[in-house]
Amino acid sequence: MLSATGSDNAVSDWANPLSINRILDPEILTVGFARRFATYKRGTLLFSDKERLKRLVNDATRPVQFIFAGKAHPRDEAGKTLIQEVYKFTREPGLENRVVFLEDYDSYIARRLVQGVDLWLNHPLRPLEASGTSGMKSAPNGGINLSVPDGWWREGYNGSNGWAIGAEIDNGATEFQNEVDASSLYQLLENQIVPLYYAKPDGKLPLAWLQLMRESIRSVTPVFNTQRMVKEYTEQLYIPAAQAYENFSRDGCGAATHLSQWKTQMRKDWPQVQISDVQVTNKDGQSISVGESLQIRARVHLGAVDPQQVRVEAYHGEVDNGELRNPTATVLNQNSQPDGNGNYIYQGTVPATESGTYGFSVRVVPTHPCLMQAHELRLITWS
Repeated sequence: MLSATGSDNAVSDWANPLSINRILDPEILTVGFARRFATYKRGTLLFSDKERLKRLVNDATRPVQFIFAGKAHPRDEAGKTLIQEVYKFTREPGLENRVVFLEDYDSYIARRLVQGVDLWLNHPLRPLEASGTSGMKSAPNGGINLSVPDGWWREGYNGSNGWAIGAEIDNGATEFQNEVDASSLYQLLENQIVPLYYAKPDGKLPLAWLQLMRESIRSVTPVFNTQRMVKEYTEQLYIPAAQAYENFSRDGCGAATHLSQWKTQMRKDWPQVQISDVQVTNKDGQSISVGESLQIRARVHLGAVDPQQVRVEAYHGEVDNGELRNPTATVLNQNSQPDGNGNYIYQGTVPATESGTYGFSVRVVPTHPCLMQAHELRLITWS
């Protein structure tokens, strides 16, 4: 492994058995980071403050060690550069015996890592993490997750089964997320994770850490597993796809032909769709109380588009930094006949279930019973 790096110094340093014995102590807190190296996964975030990291890993009574592993896509030059940067960091004085990079990452190394580390690290850039399956594999082996609440961890984290990096933010520019998450990562390690791991009230076992391991196994394993994956893929994708195939193949593919013609016509007519006016009404015109509702009225021009083939929605949620957080769509109903010029009035009610600052927008999307997905046509009009 060392000769593959092309570094004579690395070979000469680590060829000495005494030097090798100083690397990876099984008695200290071990953190793992292993996955495909893509830029959005921010593989170098830990090294944002190298002096702070050196103090952390070399603490005389509570040291920490980090194991990195992974590969980049052959055509991902930026990902390859990240690996090179991580490797260079592992050779810096003060880090060389506490931060290592395992080359030639494969399924064997992956299995050993998820089985052997105490803490599994993941810090993708929000909202780009689709899943993050490595953390799911670590939990059944007693590993505890330290992750940005994105991908699976947004659902899996319950406040008692691990830690959430940068839990106070949901999104933001890359530089902002890097700053917040790096600070949060260091603070969690220094103030919570490391003290908890080394706290042994009986002088032998970290009882609070063991309880966290139990909660991680209990909460993650039954929910994030292959059984659920196969079940949901089957119910939500494979069965609907098979049913759609049967439907579209029937009667000389008549349904498929009709849907294709409908899509063509909808794409042609969609530029006519406009939301010309949106009004809200409540008791004082400014605010409403929890338990009350906001009345929304929208004037929509559909032109040649059939009103039965569109859905008008109020898209609403809590406002955070000018964006809607965890938005929900409420359907607005048509409550008037067309005025002869293709204009319709839609109206609906949005309940206020929690206090806070909320916002909304009105949108129109096409709808058809044979569409497999609501945004299949990639057509949408916003107020």
